[in-house]
Amino acid sequence: MSHTRALRPTRRALLAAGGALGLGAALAACGDGKSSGGGGGSATAAKSGPWSFKDDRGQTAKADRTPSNIVAFVGVAAALHDYGVEVKGVFGPTKTKSGKADVQAGDLDIDTLTLLGNEWGQFDIEKYASLAPDLLVTTMFDDAGTLWYVPDESKKKILAVGAPSVGISVYDRQLTEPLQRMLELAKGLGADPASAKITQAKKRFEDAAARLRAAVKANPGVRVLVGSASQEVFYVSGSNLSIDLEYFKALGVHIVEPSASALKASGGWYESLSWENVDKYPADVIMMDNRTSAVQPADITEATWKKLPAVKAGQVVSRTTEPILSYDKCAPLLEDLAKAIENAKKVG
Repeated sequence: MSHTRALRPTRRALLAAGGALGLGAALAACGDGKSSGGGGGSATAAKSGPWSFKDDRGQTAKADRTPSNIVAFVGVAAALHDYGVEVKGVFGPTKTKSGKADVQAGDLDIDTLTLLGNEWGQFDIEKYASLAPDLLVTTMFDDAGTLWYVPDESKKKILAVGAPSVGISVYDRQLTEPLQRMLELAKGLGADPASAKITQAKKRFEDAAARLRAAVKANPGVRVLVGSASQEVFYVSGSNLSIDLEYFKALGVHIVEPSASALKASGGWYESLSWENVDKYPADVIMMDNRTSAVQPADITEATWKKLPAVKAGQVVSRTTEPILSYDKCAPLLEDLAKAIENAKKVG
């Protein structure tokens, strides 16, 4: 992602360093994130009158009626789907090389959607315009309002198609804030937050948060290192910008932090280690980036990796580095980490 600050890495670098990216915003009981507010009422009311939503750039998207031809980043589309709001087109990692749904597609039926671009830098403007879009939605991983996976070089042409855009920030906040913002957006697009499905999913999320907090207290001192692998480099994530890691930390999880100098060089996101130095930081549990852009643990052949105490103990778990921002999809993130900490042996 492009940034205005000199010390921040490019968007491509952050994409490659998958482990650097994450979730944000806190539950009222354990966080300090502040919502920037949202718009829209029920779908019925909105269809008969103007629609609006104030996004995390402070910009207000407006339409004469509730948008129905929605185009979204695939993870956003998956979250809206969980709330009963469907989109027409998606962009971002949607299909794997085998043609199956990418992990970021959630429960979407990807064969029914128009795919505008599956990889970084891809966005078919002509196909986008043919959908007659009335809303474009994605996330933002910086404080400059950069729309994730909307290519910088074609952004003006994309926005010139005429659909208002909405950006939901997943930068430097705890997970619960963007979760709430996505639900606000879904409500404005017709979702019912009081429905049994949504209230049950939110209750499950809150219970999972309580379980994770209790797991840390019951098995104190468990060190969790957050990583992402490429063929050449192992990335160790810092916890201060990623929404999931900030929230885990607020719940008491001991996140292994890279050196301050290394974090400064990457804009605060991560430290790059050679595979020879992958044992630099002791850890009891290792969380690994589950995105298809990252090398998965089963495919890592480096001897230094296989010798890590946490690896030898089988204490390597998956990390959903770009969470699908629905309570249904985020509750398992907390449950899985809670289970890992409950069962962890201190081996680092």
